[in-house]
Amino acid sequence: MAAEQRRAVRVLLLDPDDRVLLLRGTDPAEPGTTWWITPGGGIEPGEGPLEAARRELAEETGLTDVDWGPLVAHGTVEFSFRGREYRQEQWFRLARTTRTSVSLTDGGADEHALLLAVRWWTLGELRATAETVHPRGLAELVARVLTDGPPEPPVRL
Repeated sequence: MAAEQRRAVRVLLLDPDDRVLLLRGTDPAEPGTTWWITPGGGIEPGEGPLEAARRELAEETGLTDVDWGPLVAHGTVEFSFRGREYRQEQWFRLARTTRTSVSLTDGGADEHALLLAVRWWTLGELRATAETVHPRGLAELVARVLTDGPPEPPVRL
């Protein structure tokens, strides 16, 4: 079966201490398997990456008071979820917030029921963890943004 094509946006959200917000997710088709991802999701028809980023961040965390920055990375990832195969073209948009008290919302959508926790990660914690973090290279992207500012043009992940 061919993979379903999908377009998505992820939010590289940093707090005043330069920590990045990640969400812990799971797939019911793979019980016991978890991973950490940046907030975000599918781009709906007629939406651009910024509009989708705003919507997804609000739906998943309730955060709406953020300062939006540029796109900092893009790439394509292949994965399975709920037994279906996906090929996802995705963009990563930088954002900053002063609000560090964040929790998962009760959005009611199926995908949100599969988010288990939220956590702010330092760069050192990202580099040292043995847990699965998506995308690969996230720690290097965060380090680059913190050291050199947003890359121009966006880097490929």
